[in-house]
Amino acid sequence: MPPTIRTPHLQDPIRSHLRADWTSFSENLTVDEVLQKLRHEGVGERVVYFYVTNEEGRLVGVVPTRRLLTSTGEKQLSDLMVRNLVMIPDTATVLDACEFFVMHKFLAFPVVDSDKRMIGIVDVQMFTDEVFDLAERERADAAFEALGFSVSQVRDAHPLRAFRFRFPWLIVTIVSGTASALLASLFVKTLTGSIVLAFFMTLVLGLGESVASQSITVTIQALRSVAPSRRWFLHALAREFATAMLLGLACGSCVVGIVIAWRGEIAPALVIGTGVFLSLIAASLFGLCVPALLHSLKLDPQIAAGPVSLACSDLCTVTVYLTLAAMALG
Repeated sequence: MPPTIRTPHLQDPIRSHLRADWTSFSENLTVDEVLQKLRHEGVGERVVYFYVTNEEGRLVGVVPTRRLLTSTGEKQLSDLMVRNLVMIPDTATVLDACEFFVMHKFLAFPVVDSDKRMIGIVDVQMFTDEVFDLAERERADAAFEALGFSVSQVRDAHPLRAFRFRFPWLIVTIVSGTASALLASLFVKTLTGSIVLAFFMTLVLGLGESVASQSITVTIQALRSVAPSRRWFLHALAREFATAMLLGLACGSCVVGIVIAWRGEIAPALVIGTGVFLSLIAASLFGLCVPALLHSLKLDPQIAAGPVSLACSDLCTVTVYLTLAAMALG
């Protein structure tokens, strides 16, 4: 029975998750000598690579199983081995090892100490269902936090306690929705004159919220890994603006094509497309600026950024969309 692998945590030291059933040989051995030793001593069923060491015991190469089995018996391992090694230092974490697998796409890596002596191996099996389940749980928590409450605060909580954490952020949505409805009521004449504008208002709002959510996610991830500064913010703002321009242009063009194909009305189509373009730019910038502002105020952006950013995005979208329509269509 294969050994049980406990669920790895991404910040664990890699030393805690090493396999000890690795096989190494001296670089002076021939293929026949290696195969004879393998027949006599056996080999673990999960061995993928054979490691080669020099006289001082330092790791100097690796021989893939296929290359060993298809070479002539008199060849030495030093002639077969791959010398360009990728080794994980024993000071690495599980997260560091994940990056090695992603970058190099090998099935296993040797783990070495400061003298390049092997202390074990780590293979891709460690990063199967267990670690991916952990990552899925962490992403779920982050998603709920962006909607306005911390999962850790309401998990197994009394219904009244959960209500107290969740309801205040729903108020933000109610207020913004009511404000959007009041704004729309000021443009009844415009909406009545071109009913297609009302048909596509939900689409425009949905696109704005989707783009804002994407920007919020990217910004919160960045705030976890960098020390925010004015330079960082300006760089992020320029990058987000350029991305928003491309997203707005692409989505706006698609919507224009849909409106013309469906309704055959060019002027409303251009108004709707331009509204999409401008609202997506605004939504992207809210998705960046609101979490950054909350962070600078020492507030948790994971809790409040979602509702606040989406509320601002909705209000801006309705205002821009209907104002543009009123100006263009009368």
